Formats: sequence, C-alpha cells, structure tokens
Amino acid sequence: MVIEVNKNIDNYKESVVLGLTARQLIFSIISLIVGGGIVLLTYPYVGLTTSAYIAIPVVAPIALTGFYSYNGMTFVEMMKLKLHFAFGNRTLTYISTEGQMTDISSDQAEKGKQKKAVSTDNKGDFKKAQKKMILMMILMAVFIAVVGVAAYWYKYLR
Repeated sequence: MVIEVNKNIDNYKESVVLGLTARQLIFSIISLIVGGGIVLLTYPYVGLTTSAYIAIPVVAPIALTGFYSYNGMTFVEMMKLKLHFAFGNRTLTYISTEGQMTDISSDQAEKGKQKKAVSTDNKGDFKKAQKKMILMMILMAVFIAVVGVAAYWYKYLR
C-alpha cells in the first residue's frame, strides 16, 4: 500500500470543492454575488462594459481576501501592515555622537543644536509627504467620480 504525502506538510491545504479551500470557496461566492449584484444594478443605466468596470474594483479586494497569501498573512493583514508602514510609522532620526568629548566648546554645542533642528525638519518632511499622499488619494477618488458622471452624461443626457 502506497500513501502519498506532500514533501512539505506545512503547505498542505484540504480542498472542499473543485480544489478550493473553504476560505477560497466562501470568498469566491461572496465576490460572485457582490459583482453580479453590481453589474445587474448598474447595467440598465451605464451598459454592460461600464458596469463591469464599476464592479471590478469592488470585487477584486474580496477575491484577494480569499486567495492571496504572503508569508502566511492574508490580504487584509498585509494591507493593514502596508497602511501602518505608510501612515503609522514615526520618522527615526540619527544624531551622531561619535568624536564628541565630554567637554564641548560653545562652537560644538551650536553644531549639536543645528543637528537637532535638522532632525525635527525630517519630521516636517514626513508630515508634508503624508499630507501629499492623502491629497493624491482624494484627487484620485474625485477623478473617478468625475469620469463616472461623464460616462453617464455621455450615455444618457447627450
């Protein structure tokens, strides 16, 4: 009697239906229901192609939640981590203390104060970059909304 066992037992996944795991099956069904609902609701107003384009950004994260895995993390865990690294980290600054003696002259003390001022400026640069990223995200959302309104106008009000 021969029983085949995977070489790496940690990667074994029990399939439920059609080779899909239970998690993959559940999120596949959810994404089909949501995508089909969006297409059916928007089809009479904007047409099939545009309704599919509207459904894709909604369905993709749902499907990725079921199928995507990176270093043992699900899609949601990975996106939380990426957003934390993008917006939640504080800037780390390094101030060199090499070559400084315990008796510092006033000239060297001024240089130390200037270095501290530069380190706080790095925090300001990070805040500026963070505000710029948020502004870009808002502008992208506005752009998508304007394109949707323009498509509706072109299709029905022209």
